[in-house]
Amino acid sequence: MEKIIDAVMNRVFDEVDASWEEEVQFLQKLGQFPSTLGNEGPVQHFIAGFLEKELNLTVSKIIPDIEKLSSHPGYSKPEWSYENRPVVIGEYRANGEQKGKSVIFQGHIDVVSPEPASTWNYDPWGATIVGNKMYGRGIADMKSGVAAMIFALKAVRAAGIELSSNVIIKTVTEEECTGNGALAAIEEGFKADAALIPEPLGQQGLTAQVGVIWVRIKVKGLGAHTERADQAVNAIVKSYKMVEALLDYEKELNSRPKHEAFSNHPHPYNINIGKIHSGDWPSTVPSECTIEARVGFSPGINPQDIKNELHAYLLKASEKDEWLNENPPEITFYGFHAEGFAIDQNQELFETLGKAHELIEKEPLTFSSFTGTTDARFYNLYYDIPSTCYGPTGSNLHGPNEWIDLDSVKRVTKTYAAFLLEWCKYKE
Repeated sequence: MEKIIDAVMNRVFDEVDASWEEEVQFLQKLGQFPSTLGNEGPVQHFIAGFLEKELNLTVSKIIPDIEKLSSHPGYSKPEWSYENRPVVIGEYRANGEQKGKSVIFQGHIDVVSPEPASTWNYDPWGATIVGNKMYGRGIADMKSGVAAMIFALKAVRAAGIELSSNVIIKTVTEEECTGNGALAAIEEGFKADAALIPEPLGQQGLTAQVGVIWVRIKVKGLGAHTERADQAVNAIVKSYKMVEALLDYEKELNSRPKHEAFSNHPHPYNINIGKIHSGDWPSTVPSECTIEARVGFSPGINPQDIKNELHAYLLKASEKDEWLNENPPEITFYGFHAEGFAIDQNQELFETLGKAHELIEKEPLTFSSFTGTTDARFYNLYYDIPSTCYGPTGSNLHGPNEWIDLDSVKRVTKTYAAFLLEWCKYKE
């Protein structure tokens, strides 16, 4: 990185410093949009306007085309509409000879629900600052990274520097449930030589992640008034058998030989019982109970194989119960159909990111394997575009009082800016 520690680099860093309060305010504005599933439209239109007016980018808005995507191996089945929920793409188009390489910066703008909000000490949509932390749903995961990637390019532009390769800024929907937003943008042709995703991994480079599927299990009972509950069949009680089977399957997954990327992880493949719904009256024996769960599994395994195996496993478990044997559960899959991946850290993307990281952090870049999934899978698995995640430091993702360390956001903004100058090159 020595060759870019010069007046150009210092000028860009000065711009990051000068625009820092604006970046914090931008992040607060992002955090105040309750952009849960189905509600991403308003924040996406805000970002599109900002990219167009403040960064002078060419902006596109696309709606995922399910018919077009459904045959893709990375496609995940949704149960909702994409109307008024665009993916936003901003393009910096380099002029003349392109000396460097192009890059995609991609962040997801969808966030999970903060409920129950009563468990929070701060307004989940308040983007409250206390000391060097900002609190709010989605502030860490991953609106802080979105702010950093946008303001890194903004600083380069404000410093009057002309990059020699294209930069694509993407803010996508549905990273938290399908990844179809990211997939749709790539399928529309928005590609580059590498992709960097600012997930809040504490300024580490991502080299592996697990695969993920979602399963829904509907258990039937025999409803009745509670005065004859002894003659009825309570679907909630019967659903325990399926919960136990899911937990047993989790043990089974983790008892198998681990993928080398997770060899030192004690429990990489998690199954989460995320939703249970049943009943509508305390004095009525429920006739139906629905369980929804998330299942993690090893890289290198086809998600359909896990679905087939889990389906058979659950049915076999149900045969041990007299009622469920006669009335087997209905097992379906929706949402995540996500394959895991592992990539080699000995490649140019990590070399350049490592130099930029070390320039700012004064220590070598470290790497991690993630027991969740990210949109990086699409680039690495299906398009031969090297991709990793690298972002700020935060905590309580998907939990109460989610927060991001603002000092880390500023440092990551500078790291991204340094990466842009080295990866894309610039006109002298």
